[in-house]
Amino acid sequence: MTEKEGVNCLDRQAFFDRFRGTSMDQRQSAQNLHVRKIALCVVFVFAGFATQVSHAQVDDCSALFACDSLGCDSLSCDSASCCGDDCGGEGCICKKIRQCFAESGITFSNNLTQYYFGTVSGGLEETSRYGGHGDYVANMDLGKLGVHEGLFLKLRAEHRFGQSIGESAGVILPPTLTADLPVADSESLYLTNVLFTQFLSERFAVYAGKLDTLDGDTNAYAGGRGVTQFSNVAFVANPIVLRSVPYASLGCGFIVLGDEGEPAFNFLVINPTDTADSDGFDELFAEGVTVSAEMRVATDWLGTPGHQLVGASWSSRDYVSLGQDPRIILPNVPINRASDSWSVYWNTDQALWVDPCDSTRHWGYFARAGIADSDTNPISYLLSAGLGGASPIRDGDTFGVGYYYSGTSDEIGPLLTGTLGPIGDSQGVEVFYRTQLTESISMTPDFQWIDQAREQVADAYLLGLRMNVAF
Repeated sequence: MTEKEGVNCLDRQAFFDRFRGTSMDQRQSAQNLHVRKIALCVVFVFAGFATQVSHAQVDDCSALFACDSLGCDSLSCDSASCCGDDCGGEGCICKKIRQCFAESGITFSNNLTQYYFGTVSGGLEETSRYGGHGDYVANMDLGKLGVHEGLFLKLRAEHRFGQSIGESAGVILPPTLTADLPVADSESLYLTNVLFTQFLSERFAVYAGKLDTLDGDTNAYAGGRGVTQFSNVAFVANPIVLRSVPYASLGCGFIVLGDEGEPAFNFLVINPTDTADSDGFDELFAEGVTVSAEMRVATDWLGTPGHQLVGASWSSRDYVSLGQDPRIILPNVPINRASDSWSVYWNTDQALWVDPCDSTRHWGYFARAGIADSDTNPISYLLSAGLGGASPIRDGDTFGVGYYYSGTSDEIGPLLTGTLGPIGDSQGVEVFYRTQLTESISMTPDFQWIDQAREQVADAYLLGLRMNVAF
C-alpha cells in the first residue's frame, strides 16, 4: 500500500521522498557494521546541514564573495532573490550551495522530531514520556550523476530514542507513531530505504529494493508520517492495512502517473514480514507474499482541489500469532491458525478554502474507511474524518482536528481477554496546531482523547508537545 508523489523534472525528487528501502542488521557483525552506520548518519546530517547553512552565519555575503562569483545570472534569478541587494542578502550562500547539490542530482531531506506527551487523566498511569525520531533521507538522480538516464535512488536512515506514551496510556493505536519506529525496542540506526526507481516514460516507472510503507494511503490533510500533521496512527494511515503489509521490507512494483504528475496507480509486491532491522534477504518470500494496489484520482467537485483513493492488500502468509509491530500496541499472543489476510480501504480529501494569493495554502476535510479480514486482523474496520490543512490565521502554520472509530475483530478480541481484559471497540479525537517558528523549526501542541478498546482501562486524555527540526 505504498503511494508515491508525482514527479516531473525536479519534482521527481519529492516524489521519491515517498519511496522507502533497505535496512541493515544491527545485531550482525557488530563493530564494523556499527561504525559504518554511524558514519552514514554523520554524512546525512552534515550534508543536510551544508545544504541549508544558517542565515545567521552570513551577515554580509560581500565579505566573502562577489555577486558575479556566485553566478546569479546562471541561476536565472534577480540579484535581490539570489544574492540580496548589492550582494548583501542573507540567503546568497545558502541558495548557491543548495543549487549546486540539486544540479549534481543529490538532494537531502532530514528532520529530527521530539515528543513530550503526558497522560493527564485516565489510562494505566498518569505520567509523561519524552521520545523522538530521526529521519535522514537522500535522493539521487543517477541520470544527472552520469549512471543511467531516468534512474533514481532513495536512501533513508531512521532511528528512535526515549519512550513513547502509548503503553502507559493503555491504548492499542499508538498516539505518537514515529516515536516507536522503525524498531520499537531499539535505539539503533537502521536503513529503511534503499530503493531504485527507473522511469521508462514520463508517466510510467518501475521500482525495486527495500521500502517502507508509511506513506501509503496518502491524504492531503491526514498523513505527514506522524511528523507534520496528526501524530496518532489512526490519522496517519489506515491501521487496518498494517496486518497484511509490513512496515519495511524488500519489494518491487510499478507506478503510473496522472495528468498532473501525481500517482494515479501504484502496484506493489513485497515480502510479508517486517525486516526493518535486517537486510531481509534471508527472509525474502519465505513466508509467502503480500500484494497491494492503490488508485488515486484528482477531483475538483467544489471548484477546489481534492482526491479520491481506493486500495486493497492481500497476503498469502500463514498467521499463528499477533506478532510484534510498533504500529499497533498488542501482546504477542497465539491466534487460531489462518491463511491469507486482506484489507480494502478508501480515503478522500477535499479543499474547502484556497488562499487566492497562494494556491498551495488551503484547508479542507478528510475521511477514511476500511475493512479487513477479521480472522487475522485485530482491527476489523475503521472510520475517521476531520478538518485540516493550512491555517487561515497565519502563513506557514497548519492545523488539524479528527475523529476515528475502530472496530475490534470478533475473532481476535476474545483471544486478548486473558492478557488485556475485556476488549471492545475504541474511538478517539486528536486536535493539533503546528506553528512554524523559523524556516526549519516547528512546534505543535497536541491534545488527544481516547475511549479505550480495553474496557477495564479508563479513557485516556493526552496533552503533548511536538517539535520538529528540518535540516
